[in-house]
Amino acid sequence: MTDITETHALRSASGFDLTPPSEGQRVALEADLNAEEKRVLLSHGTEAPFCGVLLGEKRAGVYVCRQCGLPLFRATTKFESGTGWPSFTEPVDEAHVTAIVDRSYGMVRTETVCARCGGHQGHVFPDGPPPTGLRYCINSVALTFVEAGRPLPDPLGRGDGVA
Repeated sequence: MTDITETHALRSASGFDLTPPSEGQRVALEADLNAEEKRVLLSHGTEAPFCGVLLGEKRAGVYVCRQCGLPLFRATTKFESGTGWPSFTEPVDEAHVTAIVDRSYGMVRTETVCARCGGHQGHVFPDGPPPTGLRYCINSVALTFVEAGRPLPDPLGRGDGVA
C-alpha cells in the first residue's frame, strides 16, 4: 500500500492523479458546493429520485466528481435503470471509485465514494446489465457532466486532460 504522505503523486492505471486534496484545497472545494451538493457529497445524503439534472443526459462524454473533477463514469456505460438516478455499469477506472460497506438504514449496501476526495457518490448493486452485472446508482448532484472533447474541470490544478 502506498503512503499518501509521499511526495510523488498517486496515479491510477489511466494516468489520473489520485492524491487526496490538501486541507487548504479541501476547504476551497467544499466552499464551492451548494447546500444540496454538501448534503450529498459530504454527509452521505441522497437526492430525491427522478429529480436529478443528469438523469436524462444522453450526450457523449464523461461524468466527473462534482467536488474534485476526477473522471468517474463514461457516458457509454450509462443505462436507464428505472430507479430515478443515473446508473452506470462500470467506472472509468476501478481505482477512481472506492467501495465502502454501508450498514445504514438497517440494510447492508456498498457505498461508492470518489477515490481522490472521498465525496459520496451513491451505491453499487449487483443487479445491473451485462457485461459487468453491476449498477452504479449515482446522485446527479455528486457529478458534473463534461461533453466529449471538452476540457475536464481541474479545481486542484493537476492538468488531467480532456473528456
